[in-house]
Amino acid sequence: MKKQAIEGKVTRVAVGPGCWGIVDAQGREWRPVNMPEQLKFENRTVKVTVEEADEEFDIFMWGTPVKIVAFHTVNP
Repeated sequence: MKKQAIEGKVTRVAVGPGCWGIVDAQGREWRPVNMPEQLKFENRTVKVTVEEADEEFDIFMWGTPVKIVAFHTVNP
């Protein structure tokens, strides 16, 4: 996957030990493997630039794993 821009809402996913995710306007689920602390707020709208994350094993089984390379929030 090349770099891709995503805009969506941050969500706390209660699967296994839990993780943070982003759900875009089309309902696609993205799971950043390096979610910045500044974005970890439920329902915050964010714009992020991501690239594919290399994961051989995934305990979360939720969303597409991605690595955030740039971000900003849309609302506080």
